[in-house]
Amino acid sequence: MLGRMRRCLVFLAACCAPPPAVQPPAAAAIDLKYSIVTVGRPSGSAEIRRDADGTWHSHYAFVDRGRGPDITATTTFDANGALRSLHATGHEYFGQAVDENLEPDRGTLAWHEHTEHGRAPEGTGYYASTHQELASTAALVRACLHAPGRRVKLLPAGEAWIDDERTVTLDIAGEKRALREVALAGFGFAPQTVWLDEHEQLFAIPSAWIAMVRAGAEAQVSAMIDADRAMFAARAERLAHTLAHHPPAAGLAIQHAAVFDPERRVLVPDRTVLVVGDKITAVGDASTAIPPGAQMIDAHGRTLLPGLWDMHVHLGDGDGVLDLAAGVTTVRDLGNDIADLTARVKRFDEGRELGPHVLRAGLIDGPGKLAAPTGVLAATADEARAAVARYADLGYVQIKMYSSLDPALVPVIARAAHDRGLRVSGHIPNGMRASQAVEAGYDEIQHVNFLFLQFLAGDHDDTRGPLRFTLVAKGAAGLDLDGRDVQAFLDLLLAHHTVLDPTLSTFEGMFVSDPGDVDPTIAPYLGRLPAQVERGARGGGLDAAAGERATYRASFGKLLDLVARAWKRGIPIVAGTDGLAGLQLDRELELYVRAGMPAPDVLALATLGAARVMHVDADSGSIAAGKRGDLVLVDGDPTRDISTLRNVDVVVCRGIVYDPRELLQAVGMRGR
Repeated sequence: MLGRMRRCLVFLAACCAPPPAVQPPAAAAIDLKYSIVTVGRPSGSAEIRRDADGTWHSHYAFVDRGRGPDITATTTFDANGALRSLHATGHEYFGQAVDENLEPDRGTLAWHEHTEHGRAPEGTGYYASTHQELASTAALVRACLHAPGRRVKLLPAGEAWIDDERTVTLDIAGEKRALREVALAGFGFAPQTVWLDEHEQLFAIPSAWIAMVRAGAEAQVSAMIDADRAMFAARAERLAHTLAHHPPAAGLAIQHAAVFDPERRVLVPDRTVLVVGDKITAVGDASTAIPPGAQMIDAHGRTLLPGLWDMHVHLGDGDGVLDLAAGVTTVRDLGNDIADLTARVKRFDEGRELGPHVLRAGLIDGPGKLAAPTGVLAATADEARAAVARYADLGYVQIKMYSSLDPALVPVIARAAHDRGLRVSGHIPNGMRASQAVEAGYDEIQHVNFLFLQFLAGDHDDTRGPLRFTLVAKGAAGLDLDGRDVQAFLDLLLAHHTVLDPTLSTFEGMFVSDPGDVDPTIAPYLGRLPAQVERGARGGGLDAAAGERATYRASFGKLLDLVARAWKRGIPIVAGTDGLAGLQLDRELELYVRAGMPAPDVLALATLGAARVMHVDADSGSIAAGKRGDLVLVDGDPTRDISTLRNVDVVVCRGIVYDPRELLQAVGMRGR
């Protein structure tokens, strides 16, 4: 969910000027007020104001489960409408300080902040802020709308362009308003929608998670979200039509491959694998008969693996493309908007959107200001049982409990879920210990930090907010993993067959990265990513006082150590990311190897092991006749070097063939 939150924080980090033709007169003051809502609940506010002298001011702040940004900015533009200065201060989502400046300097624009600095001649591009400066968001959209080719160059790097746009009429406070819905591309892996009013001023940035909308129009957020969904569904269908390559009816034959067997954890050389329709129909040696007319791929020197699993995602627009590009053919979604996820999975399965197979887990939390920004809320036993029944009736396979849930409801939900054949997992609710959750019915625990909070959280510590990270960052380094309490806890997990979903890669950057450091997940892809994604990768992790970062890094080492100890005990581990779709799974698996787990074992847990945990190993998880046609062809041998998983050459999902280079290009990345 942390990764999903980061995506929802994209308020289009863009600062630029509108062309003079659409810029309001210099004497006209502007004062626009906005509400920020989290799944329909008020969570903050924003303002964009322009003084009569032409100086713009913006501010936004919201609180999400005890954390969130608070950023104030001042901007000015020159006579031609070009951005001339910017000063932004405050703090980011996890508390990192913001101090970003752009100033004119002898015919150039010079910018600096704690992660970068640079300069460029004035007039050579539109500066894009790293800290979500709001006043210029509509200005950038206007600039793109009026530019040749609807595309403008950004500073320090990259381009922004209009991917799609349309006019939508909505009833706002009894008045019909013609609003402009614009999909702005170039900042991330998928376009971001921005809504403008009749004067081309910012009206809303909708999202099913966190939305910003003009004050007084909060009731129309759902209508705007529906319009955005329709726009993105149409875009996704266009991509699916272009990028999905269907083999002939005779099937697909992959020859001379070194096939990874996750059961024995070995490579079997010179194998031929035949896929017809969406099923593997034969696995044999070089003499295996190939039907006439079949598509053939020569896999000499390459490794063929079962499709990879990511067991912790929150699917959003564009994620399916990134998953397939990385060889992820099955995911488990652990909390999402029910209607949005249901529609997306249907599009995946019908081939109208590119994406993996999806297993759905329904999130249940308790009400309150720190409740999860999606899922179902339950305050009573009847509400809890009703929530479980709702998810079960919709075909969900798991229940995920969250941090604000009343601990007394945990056994109620666990019993109801198990009675319907659903697995049970989650965060550890505030006021509860991981050991108590396991004894109350948890089959699995999400996030390694909750294992440490078993020992580090006090009786009065509120673990619903940032404390669930900072307590571990500051205290894990000093925890004796050989101590009696830790050993007894591991014994309990083993006795209950409790599965662990550690999401180590989510905590790595949070614990180890200073501002300016490249997030370890992003580092292998530098130079290939959309420009703003690369800039955002240098933002740093949790705010650390002088000398604290060394402790945080030592604490991350303890996180690795505990996961390795659990694995050595025979406690099942599943690989999940809760972050950047597709690309982050490689880092998660690298961290398991770094912790001391052999690469073949790591590959096994990310394929057959995950399928077994979810009780679908009869259909998935290994390369065998009768199983799903989900395969990944990798240039190299990941049983010796797990990092070669980034060298994906061919992906097969549902028997359909994908070229990762084409997929990455579609989301703004360059090939390796």
